[in-house]
Amino acid sequence: MTRIESKQVEIARSPQALYDFLQDMNNFQQLLPQDRISEWKSDGRSCSFKVQGAATIGLELAGGTPPHQVRMKATDRSPFPFTLDVFLEENGAGTKARQVFEADLNPFIKMMVESPLKNLFDHIADKMVTLHA
Repeated sequence: MTRIESKQVEIARSPQALYDFLQDMNNFQQLLPQDRISEWKSDGRSCSFKVQGAATIGLELAGGTPPHQVRMKATDRSPFPFTLDVFLEENGAGTKARQVFEADLNPFIKMMVESPLKNLFDHIADKMVTLHA
């Protein structure tokens, strides 16, 4: 099992506010690097987008534990099955947030995607901070 964790960030919002934001997949576009994303589509419960120089990714909401965890999973538009969990932990007047990606990847695919995915998840973490500052 391949596991990739984003950096942990501190966000000046409550876990509930962040959970509510992440429950609308239309909002997910705001967290992505706009210069590397095209063909964005969303219906509120799921989204898909093409990553420049890579594959089309599909994500859909798949549960979690309000307001501390949002679980997303790959749709059939993605090149391989995976889950992406966003963990939201209350921290004083704000929230500590991090993402955990898990997938069964063969060693070749893992070598190709591990660094770009880590960079993407760190970008999403940074955007969560700036959008909710």
